Amino acid sequence: MDISSYLVPGKCAHLAGIGGVSMSPLAEVLHGMGLRVQGSDMNESPAVAHLRALGIQVAVGHAAENLGDCDFVIRTAAIHDDNPEISGAVTRGIPVFERAQAWGAIMRGYRNALCISGTHGKTTTTSMATHIFMAADRDPTVMIGGTLELLHSGYRVGKGDTIIAESCEYCNSFLSFFPTVAIILNVEADHLDFFKDLADVEHSFRRFAELVPERGYVVANRDDAGARETLAGFGRPVFWFSLDDPAADCRAENLVWTDGLPTFDIMVRGERYAHVALNVGGAHNVMNALAAASGAYLLGLPGETVERGLATFHGAGRRFERKGEYRGAAVYDDYAHHPGELHALLTMAKSLPYKRIVCAFQPHTYSRTHALFDEFVRELTLPDVLILAEIYAAREQNDIGISSADLAARIPGAVYCPTLAKVTEALKAAAQPGDLILTVGAGDIYKAGENLLKEDR
Repeated sequence: MDISSYLVPGKCAHLAGIGGVSMSPLAEVLHGMGLRVQGSDMNESPAVAHLRALGIQVAVGHAAENLGDCDFVIRTAAIHDDNPEISGAVTRGIPVFERAQAWGAIMRGYRNALCISGTHGKTTTTSMATHIFMAADRDPTVMIGGTLELLHSGYRVGKGDTIIAESCEYCNSFLSFFPTVAIILNVEADHLDFFKDLADVEHSFRRFAELVPERGYVVANRDDAGARETLAGFGRPVFWFSLDDPAADCRAENLVWTDGLPTFDIMVRGERYAHVALNVGGAHNVMNALAAASGAYLLGLPGETVERGLATFHGAGRRFERKGEYRGAAVYDDYAHHPGELHALLTMAKSLPYKRIVCAFQPHTYSRTHALFDEFVRELTLPDVLILAEIYAAREQNDIGISSADLAARIPGAVYCPTLAKVTEALKAAAQPGDLILTVGAGDIYKAGENLLKEDR
């Protein structure tokens, strides 16, 4: 069953989980297309209030009667078949679609669909691309898995011919998309509760690249072994970006670091395309900028819009985000939850002019912690002081019997804290003037840093 036949004016869409980070923008886009949109969510939220202000009905709590006279249902990945709205729709013969299927069908309405994928760096690169396309007055529609200060949210609904979408591989959701430009930042073993192994992840990214039509472009990181393996023998040209590989189409030259921040020329096929000064540190952000600039170049944007767009980018929410200062120590928060992201974050942090790195890390999911245990141990030796919060369960049950205490036992000097309150206490005890305090992880570890800052008021 093709969702496209339902995405027409007058049809009634019920969105289960309508307040979610990529469901609320979907509701707004469908509303703008002339559909009758309604939905439900477990909680009241600013997103729900915003949708109601647009005239969209939102019920709090899930119940079969919420469906009303809807023609079809769209659900988030977090809503399963036993949800009363899903089982109710199935009983009544109402079609149920996944969120990614809806976004994919919507993409078909845009001339350009810039889809940014990768094990990590997606949110930052999608945000950088958004800044560039906004600077170029292209009025893009945007879907980001995080908050961007420029948009005051994680999305915008534009009237231009371009949609920019963060494209996640989990559950193969990005295979429902229709990219005209597919960017692959990196490919590593992750989401091993869904994928069998690295080869399975690479196979999924390969299928993503194969979705690009003949008139489109595949953009990939030549410096990443997983991306190279994914596209080995790919039957079409690939637009490669690299830090310094002369064989790449796009690369950085004249890279200079000042107080941890990079300035460099972006060279495309031997000619200078843009001269960029970033307000975010780390070699990984140079790569993210090259990826975003590659997409801009291929879609015909002049280099000066890349310069202006990136000059105003100061990071996405929860991506090395400054939270404040505690007794002379700077407090930052970051979403890193994979060993590769931890390595990028901590090596970047060590290049900054702080006396010590104090890191409070909260592993995300039992399956990831178990599958990548040795890699986590290796990266978590980088900070000067390591505080480990208990594993954030997210969608899982702990049937492996693993704990952050197991990581602490392998890392000399690590402090294990069973609760977030204990993490805050440990940070308070460790903090010294001149320190960089990092709260790190994809769960609720940021609250430990926020509570630390409250105590200093």
